[in-house]
Amino acid sequence: MNTYFLEQLIASPSTLPADTSPVDLAPCVLTIGNFDGVHLGHQAMLAQVRDIANTQNLHSAVMIFEPQPREFFAPAKAPARLTNLVEKQALLAEHGVDTLIVASFDDEFRSLSAQAFADLLALRLNVKALVLGDDFKFGHDRTGDSQFLRDYGLNVTNLHTVTDDSSKAARISSTRVRDLLLAGDIDSANVLLGRDYTMTGSVVSGDKIGRTMDFPTANINLDRLKPALHGIFAVDVVSLDGKGGIIPHGLAKLATGKKTGMVGLRPHSLFGTANIGIRPSINKAHNWRLEVHFPEFEGNLYDLTLQVRFLHFLHGERRYESLEDLKAGIHQDVKELLEWREHQQIS
Repeated sequence: MNTYFLEQLIASPSTLPADTSPVDLAPCVLTIGNFDGVHLGHQAMLAQVRDIANTQNLHSAVMIFEPQPREFFAPAKAPARLTNLVEKQALLAEHGVDTLIVASFDDEFRSLSAQAFADLLALRLNVKALVLGDDFKFGHDRTGDSQFLRDYGLNVTNLHTVTDDSSKAARISSTRVRDLLLAGDIDSANVLLGRDYTMTGSVVSGDKIGRTMDFPTANINLDRLKPALHGIFAVDVVSLDGKGGIIPHGLAKLATGKKTGMVGLRPHSLFGTANIGIRPSINKAHNWRLEVHFPEFEGNLYDLTLQVRFLHFLHGERRYESLEDLKAGIHQDVKELLEWREHQQIS
């Protein structure tokens, strides 16, 4: 999959860096949206795009927004992210998208009229057909919709609401997935996603409080304003290479001494216990953190890219009155999660 930023595609040749050539996109069928989570509803949209692209000998393309519009207008009130940009790129590539266009959602972009946006699609991005949700609106005056684009001369297919088998009236949406994850109902969220919920990020330096309590953690960069799930979880973790592939036994190979960790539930993974939240018991800035403790493991994980799969929700974050109480709480959490692991089938 080729990824382009919209500014790169619409810039005039005179404004491009000397070592950058203009990009002319192949004729394409395009769908547009946040695609947060790339859930089953999104996947149905992508399947329709692929079908039309194959039938009409076009490329398949997706336009997404960074930041997502609600993050631009009201960052503090924006919904939690299911997927950051890197995760979204990987998922869209898995679903056969040829071209990803990342539009910077800013004052200039949101001020485009419906006519200017349609011109952009047809004249600059070589869009020949579109697949859109039945409620799609665009343009600063919100006058753009599917009929506007048809009148403009573009072929538009509308995909109607996708529901899940468990509730025929319930629309599959990013909001439903967020609500389920926030409630700790990982299994139901996974059904709507069509896969296990994971998060990917690099290991960065933390404040090293965990190791002072004999529970060292890998602090994983979230790369989002706030995560979609909070609390204490059993996880399994794999190490990824530069192309997003799983490195065989990547974490175990980095172990020092005899502490090689505990085998996770999927191949090449280590089992871990994770806290994702704001750490209310720590007297530091309450920013969002994902911290994973690997029982029986010692090794340097800094700068690795890790993919964390959430397996089991234990409980929400708790505030402890002292570090000693916190240490006792962590000890109990790890004990209970290890007991849970003993009853699981290892792949």
